[in-house]
Amino acid sequence: MKIASWNVNSLNVRLPHLEQWLRDAAPDVVGLQETKLEDAKFPDTALAGFGYRSVFHGQKTYNGVAILARERAIEDVQAGIPGFEDDQKRVIAATVGDVRIVNLYVVNGQDVGTDKYAYKLRWLDAVHAWLADELQRHPKLVVLGDFNIAPDARDVHDPEVWNEAHILTSTAERDALRRLQALGLHDAFRLHSDEAGVFSWWDYRQAAFRRNLGLRIDLTLVSDALRPRAAASGIDREPRTWDRPSDHAPAWVTLAG
Repeated sequence: MKIASWNVNSLNVRLPHLEQWLRDAAPDVVGLQETKLEDAKFPDTALAGFGYRSVFHGQKTYNGVAILARERAIEDVQAGIPGFEDDQKRVIAATVGDVRIVNLYVVNGQDVGTDKYAYKLRWLDAVHAWLADELQRHPKLVVLGDFNIAPDARDVHDPEVWNEAHILTSTAERDALRRLQALGLHDAFRLHSDEAGVFSWWDYRQAAFRRNLGLRIDLTLVSDALRPRAAASGIDREPRTWDRPSDHAPAWVTLAG
């Protein structure tokens, strides 16, 4: 089972890219972030024409998440973090086959010390409590998405700039990610590679993609029960080269068996 995550930065704009990538990469399950579409406008009929069922949780202009599955049922859908009051559509979870998928579009946080940064940390605390429960009910768990946190210095193009006081790399954000991983979740990319300079996001400005001035903030985390099945993992840079691309590239993990 190939499971992928992609922040499409507006599905309305990027639908042709998604359709091409589904044909080329043929993932079995995809978590999308930043769809920026109300549910009534989600292109589920068009995606069904490519063999993908879909569930979604969206809003106009901002946020929005979805899970797609190829030739498999999508069951036990959960939208939002249980018990956490939030108008922003950032979370969707579902079961596909024997695997529970949690798709997160983590809060950006704007800047360290701001109200949005405090909201990000509260939001991550709520995710932590929920995932602790999810792992009890669903040991075979994949948590994926745009985490808006680069795990360590290998995952940023300039560690002196992206430091412990910078948004997306601050100490509190990285600690929150480590607490999630301490529940028994493993960064699938790091199970297979210690390489630095492999990124999933590049700013549209300053020719950042051409110069590889990026961050690895799109992650696929696998639970203890799935770790032995995580046969391969990577980031597909190809869609970032296309005309009018998302600023993110798909991250993926393949589960054997």
